[in-house]
Amino acid sequence: MDSFPLIETNRIRLRKPNAGDIPCITKYANHPRISEMTLSIPYPYREKDAISWVHMANKGFEDRSKYLFAICKLADDAFLGAAGLEVNPRFNRAELGFWIGVPFWGNGYATEAVGAILEFGFNQINLNKIYAIHLVKNPASGRVMTKNGMVKEGTLADHIKKGDRYCTVLQYRLTKSEYTRK
Repeated sequence: MDSFPLIETNRIRLRKPNAGDIPCITKYANHPRISEMTLSIPYPYREKDAISWVHMANKGFEDRSKYLFAICKLADDAFLGAAGLEVNPRFNRAELGFWIGVPFWGNGYATEAVGAILEFGFNQINLNKIYAIHLVKNPASGRVMTKNGMVKEGTLADHIKKGDRYCTVLQYRLTKSEYTRK
């Protein structure tokens, strides 16, 4: 794959994040609910964080370690959030991550984006397994995963630390054989 992939669905486009996205990334990621519901987005989220993320997306594609996409409306390319895969080549698997700006919650954009990312992961980069975790207090992310056929693997007690608190997460998976059967 020589150029960054472009994925389109009925309503959204997943494309390479770019410098023009930085104001929207900063605006939508800089919300306490986003930080509360995600594993690694800080609050406050500053422009320098968005710049770093865009740089990480480009570097990750270059070395094939990460495929990070801007989620945008298909009609006008308006930025909605982000989704991507962090690849572990040794085990031919990847961790899925995603977030949607608060003004766009409840519209099915995350479900649509995750479905497209799963298809990309299994059919374009030929992964054997894609997994994702979410905080127990964010069941909406679990619903996005199950709507896309992902299977709950387990509960990981006090698995991550956010600030000074340990948090329990739920882990979901989808293997290539499970994906092809659905």
